[in-house]
Formats: sequence, C-alpha cells, structure tokens
Amino acid sequence: MTAVAQPPAWTSESILRWATDDFRARGIDTPRLDAELLLGQALSVTRIQLIVDAKRPLSSDELARFRELVKRRRAREPVAYILGQREFYGRLFRVDRRVLVPRPDTECLVEAALERTNGVSLSARVLDLCTGSGCVAITLARERPTTRVMACDISEDALAVARDNALRLGAYNVAFGRGDLFAGAASRMRSTRTGFERFDVVTANPPYIPAGEIPGLQPEIREHEPRLALLGGADGLSVVARIVEGAPAVLSEGGVLAVEVAAGQAEAVDALFEKRGFTAIERKRDYGRIERVVSGIFRKA
Repeated sequence: MTAVAQPPAWTSESILRWATDDFRARGIDTPRLDAELLLGQALSVTRIQLIVDAKRPLSSDELARFRELVKRRRAREPVAYILGQREFYGRLFRVDRRVLVPRPDTECLVEAALERTNGVSLSARVLDLCTGSGCVAITLARERPTTRVMACDISEDALAVARDNALRLGAYNVAFGRGDLFAGAASRMRSTRTGFERFDVVTANPPYIPAGEIPGLQPEIREHEPRLALLGGADGLSVVARIVEGAPAVLSEGGVLAVEVAAGQAEAVDALFEKRGFTAIERKRDYGRIERVVSGIFRKA
C-alpha cells in the first residue's frame, strides 16, 4: 500500500511568509511587522525568538490562535488593539477601542512640553486635555516625578483606560477630571485668593481631522478608532481654537500652551496663538519632518 504523503508542517518561518503575503495583498502598510507581532502574541514569544526558532513546527492550537488574530487584522483592526498595548516614549500603554492608538508623532508634544518648562521642572503644574489613553500626561508625570499633572477628557471610557495606565505605570502624581476641555479641570482645581490654581503648562492632542476627510482615512482609523477623538469640525480646528481661546484663563504668568495639530494646520494655529496674545510661538516638527506641535508662552497684558 502506498503511503499517503503528509502536508508539510507549518513552521514559524513559513506561516510568517504566508501571513506577510496575505497582508500585503490586502494593502496593509507594514505586512511583515504586523505578521511578526501577531505571531509573537499567538506564541507568547518575542520577535527575536521567532527568528531563532524559525524552523519550529507549530501545534494545531498555536495555528488556531494565530489564524484568529489574522482574521482580526484582515478586518483592518489596528494591531495595537489586537495586542492590547502600544509603546509610547519607552513605556507600554494599554489601549483598546475606547481610546486613540498612541503614535510616535505625539512624542513631539511631550518633548515640547518638557523643553519649554525646564525652569519649573521640579514643581511644574501640568494640565493635559483630551488625554485619551493618558500617554502624554503619564509620560510627563513619569519623566518628572515631582510635577503635578491633571489629565482631563470628556469620555469616561477613555478616563478608565488612562487611570488603569497610570496605576500600572506608577504615575501616582496624576489626577483625573471628566468634562469638556477646561470644564474637566474646574472641579479639581483648588480655590486661592487669586481665583483658581493655575498651570505652568497645558498640553493637548485634540480632535483635529476635518469632517470631510474622515471618509478618506485608513480603515484602521475610520472604522475602529473613536470618532469623538478624531473629528475636529468642518476645518479641523474647532476644538483647537477653543483650547487656544481658553488656555490663558488657567495658565500662570509665563505658562506654556502646547498643542498637537494635523499636517498643514500649523500656520493657521500659529495665527490663533498670536491673536490670543501668546508670545515666543514655536512650531516643532515630528519624525516625518511635519510641523506637528505649536506652542507659545502666555504673558498677561
């Protein structure tokens, strides 16, 4: 009797090749990287271990776990949501569909805030608006543990994620407030003889996508990330303008406002800063050389 030939076993190497080709054919931007991250998740190993054990045959259970992850990525669910985490400024933040996926470009917002508050680095009071996952607020708190940070968001779901990240990452100098922009901070601010306690720096990564551009976004963003954290009105600047207008009421003399903006918006936002009386206005470029953060100093007239 002639023996029936058995199909070759799937190895880490061969399954990665298959998934990479599959993702590439579907128009996914980083097919190999995504395949490696998902296989590492399915096998509970690092990407380095995938290379070392490239010839190891996979069990049926391992293949089943990986295929389920592949199905989710085929539906263009962001890898960060599938993994449940994303690295930001050297720390792993838990993320899901309640918050935007932290992006490397937003690290420029952190850097701008740190650079422009060197003079008060030991005792800075920070307000982070539209905090989402808390990546900016928590990073500032961990980089400068003696600061006091207030993180605000209109979404209670987002704040739940941010609180979890703060607890897990040891950012015990962060308080949280829920509300629409500065209203989220009002209930937590302490009354003094001069009114409310003021902040040395206000940071914000607000919704800034123009409504007409939403349909053209990548499926990962358009279909999975929270619309509330994306939509910035007809021109993308409705929330940004409100932040610039309201910031002087909570900033201390010489305080800094730093806002992340979309590509092509920096000039218009610069003008908003100037109109509101901010000085020493600067634009900071992200890793792609796009003007990503506008910041300025508040001086009382």
